[in-house]
Amino acid sequence: MAYVTDEMIMEMEKRYGQPRHLSLSFEIKPPEMVMLQGSKKHDRNHDVTLFIFRDYQYVEFAAIAKHMFPPGAWRAPSGAAEPGEDLEAGAIREAREETGLDVELDRFILHIHSRFTCGPEAENWRSLVFTAFTRGVNLGHLDEEEIRETKWVSLEELQGPVRRVLLDTGMGLFAYRVALHDAAVEEIEKLRR
Repeated sequence: MAYVTDEMIMEMEKRYGQPRHLSLSFEIKPPEMVMLQGSKKHDRNHDVTLFIFRDYQYVEFAAIAKHMFPPGAWRAPSGAAEPGEDLEAGAIREAREETGLDVELDRFILHIHSRFTCGPEAENWRSLVFTAFTRGVNLGHLDEEEIRETKWVSLEELQGPVRRVLLDTGMGLFAYRVALHDAAVEEIEKLRR
Protein backbone atom coordinates (compact mmCIF):
# COMPACT_ATOMS: atom_id res chain seq x y z
CA MET A 1 0.00 0.00 0.00
CA ALA A 2 1.48 3.34 -1.08
CA TYR A 3 1.79 5.91 1.66
CA VAL A 4 0.70 8.91 -0.44
CA THR A 5 -3.07 8.75 -0.22
CA ASP A 6 -5.85 10.23 -2.31
CA GLU A 7 -6.80 12.27 0.77
CA MET A 8 -3.33 13.83 0.86
CA ILE A 9 -3.60 14.73 -2.80
CA MET A 10 -7.09 16.17 -2.32
CA GLU A 11 -5.70 18.39 0.45
CA MET A 12 -3.07 19.72 -1.97
CA GLU A 13 -5.81 20.35 -4.55
CA LYS A 14 -7.71 22.43 -1.97
CA ARG A 15 -4.61 24.50 -1.24
CA TYR A 16 -3.09 24.82 -4.72
CA GLY A 17 -5.86 24.23 -7.27
CA GLN A 18 -7.13 21.42 -9.44
CA PRO A 19 -4.39 19.96 -11.63
CA ARG A 20 -4.84 18.63 -15.12
CA HIS A 21 -4.87 14.79 -15.07
CA LEU A 22 -2.89 12.78 -17.60
CA SER A 23 -2.39 9.05 -18.13
CA LEU A 24 0.82 8.01 -19.88
CA SER A 25 2.61 4.75 -20.62
CA PHE A 26 6.20 4.04 -21.58
CA GLU A 27 8.24 0.98 -22.45
CA ILE A 28 11.54 1.11 -20.61
CA LYS A 29 14.73 -0.93 -20.79
CA PRO A 30 15.74 -3.49 -18.12
CA PRO A 31 18.33 -1.18 -16.45
CA GLU A 32 15.67 1.54 -16.24
CA MET A 33 13.21 -0.88 -14.63
CA VAL A 34 15.86 -1.84 -12.06
CA MET A 35 16.42 1.87 -11.31
CA LEU A 36 12.68 2.55 -11.02
CA GLN A 37 12.12 -0.44 -8.75
CA GLY A 38 15.11 0.64 -6.65
CA SER A 39 13.42 3.97 -5.96
CA LYS A 40 10.33 2.30 -4.50
CA LYS A 41 11.49 2.05 -0.87
CA HIS A 42 8.55 2.09 1.58
CA ASP A 43 6.29 1.18 -1.40
CA ARG A 44 6.89 4.60 -2.89
CA ASN A 45 5.04 5.08 -6.16
CA HIS A 46 5.21 8.84 -6.61
CA ASP A 47 7.34 11.89 -7.12
CA VAL A 48 6.66 15.55 -6.45
CA THR A 49 8.15 17.59 -9.30
CA LEU A 50 8.74 21.31 -8.85
CA PHE A 51 9.16 24.05 -11.42
CA ILE A 52 10.83 26.59 -9.12
CA PHE A 53 10.84 30.09 -10.60
CA ARG A 54 12.70 33.11 -9.31
CA ASP A 55 10.13 35.61 -10.54
CA TYR A 56 6.43 35.78 -11.24
CA GLN A 57 7.00 35.91 -14.99
CA TYR A 58 7.61 32.13 -15.06
CA VAL A 59 10.72 32.53 -17.23
CA GLU A 60 13.61 30.55 -15.71
CA PHE A 61 13.36 27.63 -13.32
CA ALA A 62 15.86 25.72 -11.21
CA ALA A 63 16.94 22.57 -13.04
CA ILE A 64 19.03 19.62 -11.92
CA ALA A 65 21.40 17.17 -13.57
CA LYS A 66 22.05 13.82 -11.90
CA HIS A 67 25.45 12.15 -12.11
CA MET A 68 24.32 9.68 -14.78
CA PHE A 69 22.76 12.36 -17.05
CA PRO A 70 24.53 13.01 -20.36
CA PRO A 71 25.87 16.54 -20.98
CA GLY A 72 23.03 18.96 -21.72
CA ALA A 73 20.37 16.87 -19.95
CA TRP A 74 18.41 18.80 -17.32
CA ARG A 75 15.07 18.38 -15.63
CA ALA A 76 12.88 19.93 -13.00
CA PRO A 77 13.83 18.69 -9.52
CA SER A 78 11.68 16.00 -7.97
CA GLY A 79 11.59 13.71 -5.01
CA ALA A 80 9.36 11.84 -2.63
CA ALA A 81 7.58 12.72 0.53
CA GLU A 82 8.76 10.43 3.31
CA PRO A 83 6.30 8.07 5.02
CA GLY A 84 4.22 10.15 7.43
CA GLU A 85 5.43 13.43 5.91
CA ASP A 86 2.95 16.00 4.59
CA LEU A 87 3.25 16.39 0.79
CA GLU A 88 3.91 20.12 1.05
CA ALA A 89 6.65 19.61 3.66
CA GLY A 90 8.18 16.87 1.48
CA ALA A 91 8.18 19.12 -1.58
CA ILE A 92 9.82 21.98 0.33
CA ARG A 93 12.44 19.64 1.82
CA GLU A 94 13.24 18.06 -1.56
CA ALA A 95 13.57 21.51 -3.17
CA ARG A 96 16.11 22.52 -0.52
CA GLU A 97 18.08 19.26 -0.87
CA GLU A 98 18.20 19.32 -4.68
CA THR A 99 18.60 23.07 -5.34
CA GLY A 100 19.59 24.73 -2.05
CA LEU A 101 16.55 27.01 -2.40
CA ASP A 102 13.79 27.79 0.08
CA VAL A 103 10.54 27.68 -1.86
CA GLU A 104 6.88 28.51 -1.58
CA LEU A 105 4.47 26.35 -3.56
CA ASP A 106 2.36 28.23 -6.10
CA ARG A 107 0.05 25.97 -8.16
CA PHE A 108 -0.72 22.25 -8.49
CA ILE A 109 -0.58 22.00 -12.29
CA LEU A 110 -0.42 18.28 -13.17
CA HIS A 111 -1.32 14.89 -11.71
CA ILE A 112 0.21 12.29 -14.01
CA HIS A 113 -0.53 8.56 -13.78
CA SER A 114 2.18 6.63 -15.61
CA ARG A 115 2.65 2.95 -16.37
CA PHE A 116 6.14 1.74 -17.12
CA THR A 117 6.54 -1.65 -18.78
CA CYS A 118 9.56 -3.79 -19.51
CA GLY A 119 8.46 -6.99 -21.19
CA PRO A 120 5.98 -8.63 -18.79
CA GLU A 121 6.96 -6.41 -15.84
CA ALA A 122 4.97 -3.25 -15.09
CA GLU A 123 5.14 -0.48 -12.51
CA ASN A 124 2.56 2.23 -11.88
CA TRP A 125 3.78 5.68 -10.88
CA ARG A 126 2.31 9.09 -10.29
CA SER A 127 3.89 12.51 -10.61
CA LEU A 128 2.45 15.48 -8.75
CA VAL A 129 3.72 18.61 -10.50
CA PHE A 130 3.74 22.08 -8.92
CA THR A 131 5.01 25.53 -9.73
CA ALA A 132 6.86 27.24 -6.91
CA PHE A 133 8.72 30.48 -6.25
CA THR A 134 11.90 31.38 -4.43
CA ARG A 135 13.49 34.62 -3.38
CA GLY A 136 16.91 32.98 -3.63
CA VAL A 137 19.05 33.18 -6.73
CA ASN A 138 22.08 31.14 -5.69
CA LEU A 139 21.63 27.51 -6.58
CA GLY A 140 23.62 25.03 -4.54
CA HIS A 141 22.36 21.49 -4.15
CA LEU A 142 22.86 19.85 -0.77
CA ASP A 143 22.40 16.30 -2.07
CA GLU A 144 25.85 15.59 -3.51
CA GLU A 145 25.14 11.87 -3.77
CA GLU A 146 22.26 12.23 -6.21
CA ILE A 147 22.73 15.64 -7.89
CA ARG A 148 25.73 16.57 -10.08
CA GLU A 149 24.80 20.21 -10.67
CA THR A 150 22.01 22.77 -10.79
CA LYS A 151 21.38 25.78 -13.01
CA TRP A 152 18.66 28.18 -14.09
CA VAL A 153 17.03 27.00 -17.34
CA SER A 154 14.52 28.89 -19.47
CA LEU A 155 11.35 27.20 -20.69
CA GLU A 156 12.63 27.78 -24.23
CA GLU A 157 15.86 25.88 -23.48
CA LEU A 158 13.81 23.09 -21.90
CA GLN A 159 11.66 22.77 -25.03
CA GLY A 160 14.63 23.08 -27.41
CA PRO A 161 18.12 21.72 -26.75
CA VAL A 162 17.32 20.00 -23.44
CA ARG A 163 14.36 18.17 -24.99
CA ARG A 164 16.53 16.93 -27.87
CA VAL A 165 19.27 15.65 -25.55
CA LEU A 166 16.76 13.76 -23.37
CA LEU A 167 15.01 12.14 -26.36
CA ASP A 168 18.30 11.30 -28.10
CA THR A 169 19.21 8.99 -25.18
CA GLY A 170 16.48 6.57 -26.32
CA MET A 171 15.59 5.99 -22.66
CA GLY A 172 11.93 5.56 -21.73
CA LEU A 173 12.39 7.32 -18.39
CA PHE A 174 13.76 10.41 -20.18
CA ALA A 175 10.87 10.22 -22.69
CA TYR A 176 8.56 10.27 -19.67
CA ARG A 177 10.33 13.38 -18.31
CA VAL A 178 9.98 15.06 -21.72
CA ALA A 179 6.23 14.31 -21.73
CA LEU A 180 5.98 15.69 -18.18
CA HIS A 181 7.96 18.81 -19.18
CA ASP A 182 5.82 19.33 -22.30
CA ALA A 183 2.56 19.12 -20.33
CA ALA A 184 3.96 21.37 -17.56
CA VAL A 185 5.04 24.02 -20.07
CA GLU A 186 1.50 24.02 -21.53
CA GLU A 187 0.10 24.70 -18.06
CA ILE A 188 2.77 27.29 -17.20
CA GLU A 189 2.06 29.15 -20.45
CA LYS A 190 -1.53 29.60 -19.23
CA LEU A 191 -0.18 31.14 -16.01
CA ARG A 192 2.06 33.52 -17.97
CA ARG A 193 -0.89 35.07 -19.84
